[in-house]
Amino acid sequence: MKKQYIFLCTILTAGALLFGSLSCKKKTEPEDIEIWKKEALQQYAIVVQASYDDSFETAESLRDKIVAFLANPTESGFESCKSAWLAARNPYGQTEAYRFYSGPIDDGDGPEGLLNAWPMDESFVDYVAGNPTAGVINKPATYPNITKELIVGLNELFSEQSIFCGFHAAEFLLWGQDLSTTGPGTRPFTDYAAGGTSANQDRRGTYLTVVANLILEHLESVRAEWRTSGAYYNEFINLNPAKKSMGLIFSGLEAFTYDELAGERMFVAIDLGDQEHEHSCFSDNTIADIKMNLLGVRNVYFGSYTDSNGFTVSGRSFDELATRLAPDKAAEVRAAFTLAETKVNAIPAPFDQSIQNEKAKITEAIEALRALGIQLAEVGVEIGAEF
Repeated sequence: MKKQYIFLCTILTAGALLFGSLSCKKKTEPEDIEIWKKEALQQYAIVVQASYDDSFETAESLRDKIVAFLANPTESGFESCKSAWLAARNPYGQTEAYRFYSGPIDDGDGPEGLLNAWPMDESFVDYVAGNPTAGVINKPATYPNITKELIVGLNELFSEQSIFCGFHAAEFLLWGQDLSTTGPGTRPFTDYAAGGTSANQDRRGTYLTVVANLILEHLESVRAEWRTSGAYYNEFINLNPAKKSMGLIFSGLEAFTYDELAGERMFVAIDLGDQEHEHSCFSDNTIADIKMNLLGVRNVYFGSYTDSNGFTVSGRSFDELATRLAPDKAAEVRAAFTLAETKVNAIPAPFDQSIQNEKAKITEAIEALRALGIQLAEVGVEIGAEF
């Protein structure tokens, strides 16, 4: 896939140089701006492709680590699974900036709820404190066969918190409940070893394997839509005029930054003061989640993505458009990014303890993120996005 990104970026660069040479005498003519807009949209699609590929590849590594561990359960193998889960969260967290405009991830049949739904009532899946027989895993008479059809069918069936699959189901199966005030959950690897610490070890391993495979299946369905041969890619790129596609992007960025990230993921947590109401509550990875979410917003606006191997795709950006069409507003947006990143970085980990002890710092980050969301909506209008 990287060769494809290089090829696409080369075409865009060559095109920009060609159009630049043809219009060097009239740099501000409307046709030139429209070319820039189309290039920025193309670059957005390249960023989306690269990040979903990265997310798929790291999730594939997670699945492979799980398969290896279950073949020979050891403590070191279990830790490798946890490290792979954490690594897979980084690229996926950045892809969430493509939500809230009915794209392939969260349209009518999009898999977002099967990939990243939360908060999770873990008792639907496996044992919890005070209830060693809780969950599908410990009810073989009721659920004799653990299959992907069963897990997908149960997901969010009983309530919004009846989460049976996705990243957070895998997280719970790796870390267990987080009952600590100083660290994440402490599920022992022997939960998966024959004769180990909890009953139904084989069923637990089967469940974890199915969840890992479902993550891959659902990521593949989304990234296929964004390939150059994908149905949604072609609809998005060919949507005329360009302001319509730009409107989708910037309305999504505003909703994600202002409502979802600052609101659901941060404000609700400190408002409820509930340790369980944090995004990655079992692994204590929530601060990293928030940082990756914000980085995803930055990727979109500045037209760049760096994958887990350090490979970067970059090209025409919305920041360049804004700098040309509304330089004062562009400067405000860049300042808003800097402030939001500074405030988010100031929140101490783990997030569940900052909910209790660092509410002021979280509140400052929320305010900075909301300000960024407003600025992004305003700059979208300035560069011609149609909301």
